[in-house]
Amino acid sequence: MALEPGASEGNIIVLVKPTPDINKVRFDVERGRIDRSSAELEINPFDLYALELATRLREILGGRVIAVSMAPPHAEKALRDAIARGADRAILLSDKRFAGADTLATSYTLAMAIRKLGGFRLVLSGEKSVDGDTGQVGPEVAEHLNIPHASFVHRVVDVDEDSITVESDFGDGYYLVRLRFPALLSVSRPLTFRGESLEPRIPKLSDVLRSRRARIEVWSADDVPGIDFRRIGLTGSPTRVVKAFYALEEGRRPVVYKDPEAAVEEIIKVLRSRKLLR
Repeated sequence: MALEPGASEGNIIVLVKPTPDINKVRFDVERGRIDRSSAELEINPFDLYALELATRLREILGGRVIAVSMAPPHAEKALRDAIARGADRAILLSDKRFAGADTLATSYTLAMAIRKLGGFRLVLSGEKSVDGDTGQVGPEVAEHLNIPHASFVHRVVDVDEDSITVESDFGDGYYLVRLRFPALLSVSRPLTFRGESLEPRIPKLSDVLRSRRARIEVWSADDVPGIDFRRIGLTGSPTRVVKAFYALEEGRRPVVYKDPEAAVEEIIKVLRSRKLLR
């Protein structure tokens, strides 16, 4: 089902991925997965910029900011942080049947949840996540929803009731794009909005207290109308991790020579073996 351009009620949906502290999290090398229960989850840094942009756009476009996440149950704290940072509503998609999802299954699940929510003007996501670094979920969600999208957005030039104009940095050039609503943006950092540099806000104590009282809606697969169970979780994931391993750095192996002449001869020999000296 395609969404008609302009047929939106003004809501802004932010895709929030709770990610573990990479310095503390454990990896299941045998199954090629991150053990997300081994470390506290916090909002992916790129998604914080998407959330901040959403709150600024709400001042212009109206509507509500809705944070949507697919994660384990203990990700609820991260969604409360999203509310403390300006979201009006938070929805956690949590079900054992969602586990093991690759980017395709994840984006499909998120898109189906967005369809359940109904009218919206804009979907925002971070460019990528620090624990995956694929940059695929945002654009894939847009494709599932059949709406226009722009990635690597580092500057929002202008916005009105019907469209948003952004600049994307593709490395080899900058692209100025105007998208009619509804649309999706994957934002980078640093991020500017109408010439102003955006930084994620630090919640005030009153915001934190308000978020503790907020209701986090938890949806299972059964709560998402029309979802195809063959396309979610591990079953719906064509990507398979064949092997996972720790990339260990090899330490230095110093050699000490007391004889300077012997040291010079050995250095020359090493340089020649590596074809760095003829």
